Amino acid sequence: MKLTKIATFAIAGAALAYAAGTAAAADLTLRFGHLGAEDTAYQAGAEEFKKLAEEYSDGAIEVQIFPNGVLGDEGQLFEQQMAGALDISIVNPGKITDFAPTANIFTFPFLYRDEDHWNAVLSGDVGRDIAELIAGESGVNIIGYFGGGKRQVVSNRPLNSLDDLADMKLRTNPTDPLIASWSALGTRPTNFAWNEIYTGLQLGAIDGLLNEAEWIHRMRFHEVAPHIGLSEHDITVRLVTFSGATWDRMTDEQREIVLRAGAEASELARQVQLRQDAEAMELLKKEGATLYEMDREKMQELVRPAVLEVAGRMGLADLYSRIQSSAGDVSTGN
Repeated sequence: MKLTKIATFAIAGAALAYAAGTAAAADLTLRFGHLGAEDTAYQAGAEEFKKLAEEYSDGAIEVQIFPNGVLGDEGQLFEQQMAGALDISIVNPGKITDFAPTANIFTFPFLYRDEDHWNAVLSGDVGRDIAELIAGESGVNIIGYFGGGKRQVVSNRPLNSLDDLADMKLRTNPTDPLIASWSALGTRPTNFAWNEIYTGLQLGAIDGLLNEAEWIHRMRFHEVAPHIGLSEHDITVRLVTFSGATWDRMTDEQREIVLRAGAEASELARQVQLRQDAEAMELLKKEGATLYEMDREKMQELVRPAVLEVAGRMGLADLYSRIQSSAGDVSTGN
């Protein structure tokens, strides 16, 4: 995740050079970098933000989008924002916990009851308070939340009951909440490189992983691990981050436009992601994956002691409790 200053500013310099040649008419040019391809919810949300920001400002704000990771990976994009060399990006919260410990809250499994609860958290006071905490820790603002992939268990063996999780070599992200929770469910959490997962499943180096339908299908994991346990233990959250340095030199009117466009683009991006997630699950079924209902209530019961211990140790117990007890009364639009 670490990036040298030379590399950071070399990447950022390419973006600045591009912007300088195309932004003469705008009072403010914002560079928006992300990892998604053109057919992802990332790009749909970025395009909606561009449209709204330019419309609300009558062309005084211009947004340039750099998809497909052309400006670097998520860690590099975030470091560029901290340095004031990039304006906007979309970041997995788990990638920035070294800079913003509060972002760990989004790595806890079974945080939301359902889609409505998830959407209410992100659209309401809790989401705004989390954004303020992350900004205070990192100097990078949060202007919205993308996401919407429902994470499941992908396995190379049947998942007829929770007992089938026993001793499973399960690839997880190396965060304490995930490791503690999936250990409590009897698996052996394993840190395994993303680009080696397919081969690892083939060779038995790992037995399964946690992922959402879209990426299971994109990466063809179901070809070597055709058993999908419908745990829905998480609904993904992706932070729409905005450089603090850029924010500080903007006018109040420009900030209001950015916040409004960020919130509205986030609503659209979340709807797109939820739809794409459901469509990908249908494709997995058509292509031979076997789906298994999982006892989510029992899973939550088993992981709760471990989750509470980790939340307390991380200083996130109050925030975790607040999310768990918050109402889920905001419609997802689906």
